[in-house]
Amino acid sequence: MSILAFLAIAPFILLVISSFTDEVTAVRDGYSFFPEKFSIEAYKYIASEWGTLGTGYMVTIFVTCIGTFVGVTIAGLLGYVLSIKELPGRSILLFLVVFTMLFHGGAIATYIIYTQIFHLKNTIWGLIIPGLLLNGYFVMMFRTYFENSIPKALLESAKLDGASEIRIFFRIVFPISMPIVATVGVSYVLIYWNDWINGMYYLTFDSKLQSIQTILNNMNENINFLKNNDLGETSARLQTVELPTTTVRMALAVIGILPILCVFPLIQKWLVRGVTMGALKE
Repeated sequence: MSILAFLAIAPFILLVISSFTDEVTAVRDGYSFFPEKFSIEAYKYIASEWGTLGTGYMVTIFVTCIGTFVGVTIAGLLGYVLSIKELPGRSILLFLVVFTMLFHGGAIATYIIYTQIFHLKNTIWGLIIPGLLLNGYFVMMFRTYFENSIPKALLESAKLDGASEIRIFFRIVFPISMPIVATVGVSYVLIYWNDWINGMYYLTFDSKLQSIQTILNNMNENINFLKNNDLGETSARLQTVELPTTTVRMALAVIGILPILCVFPLIQKWLVRGVTMGALKE
């Protein structure tokens, strides 16, 4: 287990060390756990470009928080409805959810709907709405948890006291379902935090709403373009000065994953409980 744990952690260690490696050393020798020369130039560059990168970072935080909150709420509400076996039309709703897990309309149809019908082009909602019900699997996780872990007597007693279904969900079911909420919540956080596809689809290149992942992807595309095209020695040198280099990309990746690494240990116990609870049937 120690060896497996090291193999899982080693890439992150290499990422951090690479971000502190001298650019010339990284290009000449490649990535190494023991570089010949260290440097903080990558982080100096990030500090100098914080006007753009900082905005992207704030956009990512906003999109992740709003998207996770709304996504968990929608998935939880639908999962609670599907957990009610006496619900009329329950089988039809289950079929629709499972159908979305197996089939997809395709990127072109999705793009046309979100841009020409919902008009999400160059709006912050273009980064949030396409991922709200990204996978019906989250709905099924909530449904399974509610069916197997919420005492039916508790719900019946609340109904006898006159509580509505909405009140039961938000005041009783949701508060005692933190394990599955944390499990699905972490999944949504990872999806929104690492997303750059929506930014590529629904934002133009000069948009101020680009997330940090989209900015990093654009930087990579620019660097690859310079590497794959002969622009002349002088022009290439100037472009290299203006654009991030290898170590800067590593530093951006470190900044991008740092919040996730800080939050994950705090919710790990809830995550494990959410994954395991409901797995056994008695």
